[in-house]
Amino acid sequence: MNMSKAWLVFKKDWTEIKRNWQVLLPIIIVPIIFSVVLPAIVLGISGTPIEDSQSGDFDTLIGILPLDIQAQLSNFNPNQIMVYIMVLYFFAPFFLIIPVMASSVLGSDSFAGERERKTIEALLATPLSDSELFMGKVLVSFIPAMLVTFVSFGIYTVLVDVMTYSMFNGILLLPNLNFLIIILGVAPVLALCSIGLTVMISAKVKGFKEAQQISVLLLIPVLGLVFGQISGLLVLGPLVLALLIGLFAVIDVVVFYLGVKVFQREEILSKPA
Repeated sequence: MNMSKAWLVFKKDWTEIKRNWQVLLPIIIVPIIFSVVLPAIVLGISGTPIEDSQSGDFDTLIGILPLDIQAQLSNFNPNQIMVYIMVLYFFAPFFLIIPVMASSVLGSDSFAGERERKTIEALLATPLSDSELFMGKVLVSFIPAMLVTFVSFGIYTVLVDVMTYSMFNGILLLPNLNFLIIILGVAPVLALCSIGLTVMISAKVKGFKEAQQISVLLLIPVLGLVFGQISGLLVLGPLVLALLIGLFAVIDVVVFYLGVKVFQREEILSKPA
């Protein structure tokens, strides 16, 4: 596989995507909500007196946190406990939604969007190999999705640290180890898994909207992690996150292998727009 040829597919697709607000709006609005609205919630909570009984609602989650974190929380007042748990644990899994959502929207536009724009025939007639074409479609979803994820996390980190600086006596809550593993480790392998599956779906269905509706189902496992951490059933600590990285890395290899195998130019060309 020649990566320079795959890069040509990326540049061509990105030029088209930049002009398509139907694709761009979701991957701009959702990250803004997570990176700006969530810190605003923290600010609202930090300014409202909280009773000990209310902070006790987090007992289930606190009970399964590492002992050093529990010891640290024992020195905090109810307001600090509430903010700490929400900023570092409740909101953390939401940043796995961003790469999956962004990559699925971009991936849905790959083959299905090209078919609707009547440009798929010219692309498939090029001397690119199936793997080069597939990889080009992956790149045009992966690179923007990860850029959006990194920028969103950067904004979230700055806003949270500014809003909680005085509350925690100058201690900066972010970035911490768990968040860094999520953003730099879990998010990329999760995005690649989502992209591989979405591009395969996009190559099989008739249009962009149909591909996007099906790819939304890929959010279900991520939402499971969100509700699992919020409910206190699990904690996305370093060990759990490392296991997730390994699991999705294996799935990525399988998905990409199958993606190239099931890719059939004749079938894609035969589908009506």
